[in-house]
Amino acid sequence: MPKFVIEREIPGAGDLSAEELQGISAKSCGVLNELGPQVQWLQSYVTDDKVYCIYIAPDQELVVKHAEMGGFPANSVSAVKTIIDPTTAE
Repeated sequence: MPKFVIEREIPGAGDLSAEELQGISAKSCGVLNELGPQVQWLQSYVTDDKVYCIYIAPDQELVVKHAEMGGFPANSVSAVKTIIDPTTAE
């Protein structure tokens, strides 16, 4: 199943409280439950003004639908072509 990186521009994301992040996460999980098991959220990286999310889904359209249903920005959705790490150099 394809993986996607979603860039979400959220000004002040790095200053969100634990409670605010919990609320955002709960909203996302609720939408995922509605969409069914074909789309999965793996994790997200919160920076100062953006959140980068990693999803598994059959296509980009389902990732965008999740964002629309949840009211989340999806400023960029990119399919992951390959994954590398330090062991790639070996």
